[in-house]
Amino acid sequence: MNSLSELLKRLADSGVDFVVVGGFAGVLHGSALVTRDLDICAVLTPENIERLRVSLRDLNPSHWMTPQRISFLQSPKPGETVRDLYLQTDWGVFDIFSSVLGLGEFEAIKANSERFGIGGRQCQLISLSDLVRAKEAMGREKDLLAAKELRVISAKRDRARSGPEPEIELASSLTQPVRPRIQAGPVAGAAKNRYLS
Repeated sequence: MNSLSELLKRLADSGVDFVVVGGFAGVLHGSALVTRDLDICAVLTPENIERLRVSLRDLNPSHWMTPQRISFLQSPKPGETVRDLYLQTDWGVFDIFSSVLGLGEFEAIKANSERFGIGGRQCQLISLSDLVRAKEAMGREKDLLAAKELRVISAKRDRARSGPEPEIELASSLTQPVRPRIQAGPVAGAAKNRYLS
């Protein structure tokens, strides 16, 4: 996890506009589930790809989904359109997505994102509600489990923001002991249905 944090700092310094998504985002929101990779959402323009190459050059980045483990420094070629990147670095696995299932493209995700600090840097984090939607859209067992935990975290946040439930004060007449009404028998000089002291 420390290596992924260092990788995140490196990305924050790269000049690429991105939002942290996936399991690492869940951890930042308070999830106890362990993750072994870092996922971000970004627009993979040729300029951003070059910025990533400069930033990751000394970490031996390669495409982990290719059998040959092609170097990211050599592929994609200039002008080649890329939607997603799946990279292995010396500091861990790092995936970049142009969109997130159930949410849409980068700009929509960024619009609802939150800011957080790490090592003196400011980054964007997918909102908790969007992360829940994304996990549920994935539909895998581990994602549904994560979504369930994140919903609990969200509910706790909502309760903390709204504060304790106000106590209801009963009217004083409702808190006084009730004296029994007794049907009195005929008594000379006394009225019926009178409270007895």
